[in-house]
Amino acid sequence: MLQSPPAAPGIREDEIDTPALLIDLDAFEHNLDHMAALLAPTRARLRPHAKTHKSPVIAALQASRGAVGQCVQKVGEAEVLAWGGVRDILVSNEVVGARKLARLTALAPIAEVRICVDCAAQVAAVEDAARAAGQRLGVLVEIDVGAGRCGVAAGPEAVALAQAIAASPHLRFDGLQAYHGSAQHLRQPEERAAAIGEAADRARRTVEQLRQVGLDCPIVGGGGTGTFPLEAASGIYTEIQAGSYCFMDADYARNQAPAGPFRQALFVLATVMSAPRPGTAVLDAGHKAVAVDSGLPLVWQRPDLHYVSASDEHGALTVGPGAAAPKLGEKVRLVPGHCDPTVDRYDWYVGVRGGRVECLWPVAARGAMA
Repeated sequence: MLQSPPAAPGIREDEIDTPALLIDLDAFEHNLDHMAALLAPTRARLRPHAKTHKSPVIAALQASRGAVGQCVQKVGEAEVLAWGGVRDILVSNEVVGARKLARLTALAPIAEVRICVDCAAQVAAVEDAARAAGQRLGVLVEIDVGAGRCGVAAGPEAVALAQAIAASPHLRFDGLQAYHGSAQHLRQPEERAAAIGEAADRARRTVEQLRQVGLDCPIVGGGGTGTFPLEAASGIYTEIQAGSYCFMDADYARNQAPAGPFRQALFVLATVMSAPRPGTAVLDAGHKAVAVDSGLPLVWQRPDLHYVSASDEHGALTVGPGAAAPKLGEKVRLVPGHCDPTVDRYDWYVGVRGGRVECLWPVAARGAMA
């Protein structure tokens, strides 16, 4: 069931129904502009990751600042973006199953869609789907650059897979997927630099070995909000797949010397629904309103308030010594620990500027898990 819009343009922020997903438009636009400026002097182009925002509206704003397309993780996200006008989409993930692959190839008339593989069986399945659809599909080989998740070993194994793709009549070898996800949240800059240095070396060796067998590698994709300056400076990455930079969250804020500065732009607006005892308050935002996989949310610009526990529909606050407790009905902004799964709880973004609602945007790919 689609959630009712929690606001209307023109109303004050304190009139918004809660819980609500807020975008501070000034901070959000700063983040889009700042990323574009940081990448402009490099050879790396921005392909933002839509698993963060799930919105063709936001994709269009990123494109207006030079983004070459979007990444997604799921076929459902690719469908929503393509239907919403995005014309260049990379599924930066493996897709298994004939039905999913048929859905993906069905998007070819309206968008350039690429996919990742990391084994020969996937190449065969993607070839079958492309042949059935009468399409030629761009494919990237995902290599393991240190995260130990998906990805074939860099070097000869990746080259053999690329050769199989290049030899396939309905597939086109378009490059390498070389994303190091676990490096994004290494806290120390030196740790992140070491991890991405190794990732870039693996990608560079593989590109050279591809060249030796006569294969061009037009795309080397990777990089995230925590490490993108390193990938961009490496000289080997051609596309940066940062997603969270447009919003930010409490976990990225814990990284030392974060790239940026990017501003906190995404919030969950919550209301004090109970103040039963001195020194405590209860919000109407619990597990169903904000993701806690990367830690509990922070209370924005209120260091005297601490979000200490969550249940399904309640969030408990404690009040620091000597601080004034929030009053019944008072609204506070929460900074999510992890922006991506928090966004997926909502059907609407509420864009605010100067204390008033300026716009509402649908979270169009919410729940697109398949």
